[in-house]
Amino acid sequence: MTSSNTKTFNNIPLSVLDLAPIVEGSNPTESFKSSVELAQHVEKCGFHRFWLAEHHNMPGIASSATSVLIGHIAGATNHMRVGAGGIMLPNHATLVIAEQFGTLESIYPERIDLGLGRAPGSDQATAYALRRTLNMGPEDFPMQVNELQDYFSDEPTSRVKAVPGQGLDIPIWLLGSSDFSARLAAQKGLYFSFASHFAPGYTIPALKIYRDNFQPSDTLEKPYAMVGVNVIAADTNERAEWLATSLQQQFLTMQKGQSTKLLPPIENIEEVWSPMELSAIEQTLDPRTTIIGDPETVRRGLERFQEETQADEIIINSQIFNLEDRKRSFEIVAGLMD
Repeated sequence: MTSSNTKTFNNIPLSVLDLAPIVEGSNPTESFKSSVELAQHVEKCGFHRFWLAEHHNMPGIASSATSVLIGHIAGATNHMRVGAGGIMLPNHATLVIAEQFGTLESIYPERIDLGLGRAPGSDQATAYALRRTLNMGPEDFPMQVNELQDYFSDEPTSRVKAVPGQGLDIPIWLLGSSDFSARLAAQKGLYFSFASHFAPGYTIPALKIYRDNFQPSDTLEKPYAMVGVNVIAADTNERAEWLATSLQQQFLTMQKGQSTKLLPPIENIEEVWSPMELSAIEQTLDPRTTIIGDPETVRRGLERFQEETQADEIIINSQIFNLEDRKRSFEIVAGLMD
């Protein structure tokens, strides 16, 4: 799955998850410009793939029209794989997703990934606005995956054909933050990506379920698991910890049921959260999966996490306020790769 341009860390590829953040004082136009600049930067650094995630009704995330943005990024880069991490399948008709990703694969052959999630990626009111009905839910996810695979097959059973889409080899990944998608990915012999960067406690159990129950398929002969981590890297530990306060503030506002643009770093995060809030956030931003520090600290953190998970690939999320600091963080990680 890796190209000749991909570098590796301890013999596995590293990839990038971009949430297309809208920072305080900015707008989606600037967010998209930053995503393009970041994608071009990490491609030169040797990262393997660049994923974007579907979120709705969130003022700090611009990637709601995920397939459109994937095309924008793929068109601005040369060889790096670009994809969805992921498309929240219950929000969509499977035919539409098959056609959208069939179109992307037709324009950018052998560069497109389709990661699928079963959560709505939004609140119930937004889910209703997207679907106009809530009859389709997460429990229908396995059926939707089957439908999507059928649309991409050489000889689909449906009377309706996905054009483009039919007969295209687009890697399908199942994304998870619990054990449900781990079991389904194992049963269907698909790629699996686990959201360790916000569900660290379930990581090892989910990976064990996936590997123990994996059934070889036409897609994969053996399991392939990618895990997510937050990395905030800087030239010193002190600066990295300061930059990380943007990520910490983001999770704090989410915990309070609020949603804001990505906030700038602050000098003392201890002043803005209570001990109870701190305890809850520390469970989400576990030091094993939220690695903050200088190059050596990041190297040790990534090595420990790979050893613990035996991941086939690691995908990195870096919610950093300033684009240049964000690019520098990925430069530092790239410096750890072969």
